[in-house]
Amino acid sequence: MLLALVGLIYYVSALYHAAYCIESLLAPPTMTSCSCLLFFIFVATSAVLVTDAFTPSTLNNLQASRAINQVLQSSTTENEEIANQIRRIPTYKSATIEGPSIDSKPDYSSISGPMGSFVDSILMSLFRYKLSQRLNRPDNTIITHDSKLPLNDFMGIIDLTTRMNSQHFNRATIQNMAQDVLVSLFPTFILDRYPSWFAKPFPVFSARMCAWATVVGGTWLMGECEVNDVPEMENGKRQGVFVKRCRFLEESQCASICVNSCKIPTQNFFYENMGLPLTMTPDYNTGECQFAFGKLPTEEDERLAKDTPCLMRCPSNGGMRSWHNGNAPQANESQSGQWLEDLKALGELEKMKNGSISSCSLMED
Repeated sequence: MLLALVGLIYYVSALYHAAYCIESLLAPPTMTSCSCLLFFIFVATSAVLVTDAFTPSTLNNLQASRAINQVLQSSTTENEEIANQIRRIPTYKSATIEGPSIDSKPDYSSISGPMGSFVDSILMSLFRYKLSQRLNRPDNTIITHDSKLPLNDFMGIIDLTTRMNSQHFNRATIQNMAQDVLVSLFPTFILDRYPSWFAKPFPVFSARMCAWATVVGGTWLMGECEVNDVPEMENGKRQGVFVKRCRFLEESQCASICVNSCKIPTQNFFYENMGLPLTMTPDYNTGECQFAFGKLPTEEDERLAKDTPCLMRCPSNGGMRSWHNGNAPQANESQSGQWLEDLKALGELEKMKNGSISSCSLMED
């Protein structure tokens, strides 16, 4: 789920635009003073939202959560049996990408964004709260309770994201839930006005500001990153963000989680809610990811994302894909390569649950 941080990122971006305009109209105040004002507004807003994370749920919400949880517990034994069999199926090299060496894994706890570790902690806590809030909504088909890890523990986000992907069989549901989290981070007046006030009349400027805001507000989630140029784009100077080794992918170790909880919902959020196209291109061999703001994803980009093999270190050994909805004709018609053939045994296990073979979630249109 690059999940919910994008909301705050673009809230910051919108405030930055406001500060920029105010400075232009009201001389002689300097950008330093406007930036200070922006920073205090941002921290104050974040503090209010994080404080809201500790507000108790209503009695009705608790009752609904407990009732649904009792229903889910009835199938625990069956799910554990299937999961144990999935873990016993071997992972073949032809079916996987090895990924970057674990020996060169960065110490992400020592990496902080431009505003420092304190602000990063606020962003992480807010992200976690909004994600938990969306997954624990009483109208959900499946209630996913918050992680027991501390609010500012990154692995708590990985825990929630993994459970979201494993409990929901339809990848479209996962993508929509992740996009909902992004939307929930924005005040309505920003989402209503940003496309018409900034993205459409000033697309290049908006793309550059979004790239800057992504680095400022997203380093805690992605790891070390920097604004860069996108050479294949006209006017692509400083419209990209280069992630050197994504923390979210590193800790989840699942290409399906990356695509369904981060890449696709984030691209959809920018285009549908912010009015700004975005193409994200992850490299599963190196852990890198290239953002290109202002660039609409092509059919080839999306095909490559859907065709990506599993990572060798995937915790479910490729089993995450077999849980998502699909059907045999789609799987047979797809030109996905040898790796899908190697994972057919995982699809056979789905028969134990609903009597049908499930294809890889990334292969569905």
